[in-house]
Amino acid sequence: MSRRNKLQKFAEVLSFPNVYENFDASNPSLAGENGVQVDLKGKWQEVHFKNDQPITLELACGKGDYAIGLAQRFPDRNFIGVDIKGARIWRGAKTALEAGLQNVAFLRTRIEQLSLFFDENEVDEIWITFPDPFLRKGKENRRLTSPNFLSQYPKLLKSGGLVHLKTDDPTLYEYTLEVLAEQKNYTLLYHDDDIYAKPLPMPELEIKTFYEKQHLAAGKTIKYIRFQLDA
Repeated sequence: MSRRNKLQKFAEVLSFPNVYENFDASNPSLAGENGVQVDLKGKWQEVHFKNDQPITLELACGKGDYAIGLAQRFPDRNFIGVDIKGARIWRGAKTALEAGLQNVAFLRTRIEQLSLFFDENEVDEIWITFPDPFLRKGKENRRLTSPNFLSQYPKLLKSGGLVHLKTDDPTLYEYTLEVLAEQKNYTLLYHDDDIYAKPLPMPELEIKTFYEKQHLAAGKTIKYIRFQLDA
C-alpha cells in the first residue's frame, strides 16, 4: 500500500462514527469521530452502543472479519474489534458501516493497554483469531495467550467470561494448552486440533477470516481452544 493511500485512509477513518483511536501509547486517550476526545471506560454500552447488551472483543482483529461475522449472526450482542494497525481498522470499520451494522465498533490501541479503556467486568467474551504466533525464540511473552496477557484479561473480563483462540499454528496451540494447565484462574473447556474434521461444536466457528481462508487453501488444519475465567 502506498503512503498516500495510507494517509487517505487514516484521514477517512477519523470521520467514522464506529472507530476510536489511541494515538499515543505513552499518553493514552481515545479520539472518536472527527477527533473528539471521549471517555468510554465503563461506558461502552451506554455511550457508544446505547444498549445494555453484552460485549465481545476480537483481539488483533485485522480487518475485523470475525467481529463483523459475529455481529451479523448475533444482533443482540455488541462487538468490538481491537488492532493497532490503522489501515486494517479502516477496512473493518468501512465494511461494518456499508453493511449497516450498529452493533460493531473498532478500537485502535495496543492490547497491553486495554484495561485503560475498559472497566472491570465490562467485557463478556474475548475472541483471539489467527494472531501472530511469535515463533522466534524469546518472543513467547508477546503471544496473546501468554501468562503476561492472560493476567490482563481479568481486569476487564467478567467472572465466567469466555476466551476463544482460533489458530492454524500448532506451536501456539500446544503452547496455549501448556500455559492453561499452569493457570489457576482459568478453566479449559474445550480444544480440538482439527475443527473441520468433524461437525463443529458451535456455529460461530463457521466464520472464516481472510487469513483462515489462505491457511485452508494451503492445506493447514484449524485449531480451536475455549477456556473460561473462573468465577
